[in-house]
Amino acid sequence: MFNLFHLSLKLSGFPIAKAQADFEKILQISEADYPDYLEAKKREIVEFHLKNNAFYQNLVGKDFFKNWNDLPVLTKKDLQKPLKDRLSKGYSEKSVFVNKTSGSSGDPFVFAKDKEAHAITWASIIHRFGWYGVDFNSSYQARFYGIPLDLIGYRKERLKDFLSKRYRFPIFDLSDAILDGVLEHFKTKKFDYINGYTSSIVLFGKYLQARNIILTDVCPSLKVCMVTSEMLFEEDKILLEKHLGIPVVNEYGASELDLIAFQNPNDEWQVNSETLFVEILDENNQPVPYGKEGKVVITSLYNKAHPFIRYEIGDVGILDEKSTLKKPILKKLIGRTSDVALLPSGKKSPGLTFYYVTKSIIEDDGNVKEFIVRQTKLDSFEIDYVSSVELTSKQIQEIEKAIAKYLEPGLRFTYNRKEVLERTKRGKLKQFQSMI
Repeated sequence: MFNLFHLSLKLSGFPIAKAQADFEKILQISEADYPDYLEAKKREIVEFHLKNNAFYQNLVGKDFFKNWNDLPVLTKKDLQKPLKDRLSKGYSEKSVFVNKTSGSSGDPFVFAKDKEAHAITWASIIHRFGWYGVDFNSSYQARFYGIPLDLIGYRKERLKDFLSKRYRFPIFDLSDAILDGVLEHFKTKKFDYINGYTSSIVLFGKYLQARNIILTDVCPSLKVCMVTSEMLFEEDKILLEKHLGIPVVNEYGASELDLIAFQNPNDEWQVNSETLFVEILDENNQPVPYGKEGKVVITSLYNKAHPFIRYEIGDVGILDEKSTLKKPILKKLIGRTSDVALLPSGKKSPGLTFYYVTKSIIEDDGNVKEFIVRQTKLDSFEIDYVSSVELTSKQIQEIEKAIAKYLEPGLRFTYNRKEVLERTKRGKLKQFQSMI
C-alpha cells in the first residue's frame, strides 16, 4: 500500500520512521525503570536549553539547576516576543516547524519545534489513534475543523487534507441546510472515522437526533469519532454515541506540545508520558498529590529548538490517584484558568459551572442547539443561544433558580436568541467568556 501520509511527512523533512522506532523503544520501558528514564530526559532537556538557549537562560537566571521544583513556570505571556529571540543555538526559523497557537486562552503566540520533535509528536498521535484501528495512510477521515479563508491558506489546508486522507467540513456555518449537505457526503463517502471540534460534532449529533437518524445506518464504514479542543460533557457523549452509532473518544491536546491526554480503550483519559511530563501544581508552583486539583504544567521532553519546560498551559485539572509516572491518568479537566467568573460576594467560580447548570435546563426540550454564557459585569451575564423558538419564561426562571442554588442569588441575566453563534477564527466555540 502507498503510504502517502508518511511520505508527505518525510518529504517535509520530518524523520517519521526514526521517530516511530524511538517511540516504540520508549513504550517498551518497564514501569520500574520509567522514573529513571523520566528523570534523565527532564535533566537532559533543561541542561540543553540552559546551555544553548539565551531566552531560557535569562528566564532561569543561571546556567545550571539543582532542584526541578525551583525551575520557573513558563507562562504564555513569557512567550509573546519574537520567535527568533526564543530559538536555541543552531536553529533558525527556516530549519524548524513553525506554527501559532489559536489564542483561545487570550494569549496567542508563535512557537517552534525541531523536526525530530515534530516527528515524535506524530509518532505519538499515530500510536494513540491506532488503539482504535485508525491508520493515517489508509483510513478516511471526516474532519470538522476550521479552515483559513484567505486563498493561499485555504489551498494549503486542502492540499494537506488530500495528503492526509481526510475530507473537511468547514464549520463556520452549521445551519440545517449546510448539515443536509454534510449528511449527503456521509451517504456517498466511505469514511472510517470522524475527527474535529466538540461543539461542531455535537451540533451535527443534534441534527441527526432531530431527524431520528443513526449515522452508521447511512455510512456503515464508520468506526470511531475523536473530539478535541472543547469540553465534552457526559450527556453530549451519550447523545453522540447513540446518533453517530460509534464510540466517541475524548482528546486533550495543544498544538505547541502534542496530544496531552487521550481516552484509551478502557475509558481512561491516559496522559502522554512518552514525549511529555505533566505536572499539577498549586498557586505556589509546587506539585499537588494525585487526586488534588491544580494548574496543568507541561514539559516537552524532546523539543530542542524551543523550550517548553514547566509550561503553564492555562488549564486546571486533576490526575487520578491510580496514576503512575509511566501511566498517568487525567481524572478531570476542569477548564481554563482564564475562564473564571468573579461574583459580587467575592466568590470565584469556574465559568463552565454557569454553562453546565444552564445546559442542564435549556437543552432538555431539544429546541436549543447551542449557546454561550458571557459575563459583562460582576453581577451581569448574557446568554446567546441558537434555538427554533424563544426560551420560555418558565425556562428562564429555572435557569436563574438553579444558578442561585449552585452559585449565588442576585445575579442578572439577559437572553439573546441568535441565528448563529460567533466562533474564533479557527472555528472554536468559547462556551464561557469573561469580559471583566
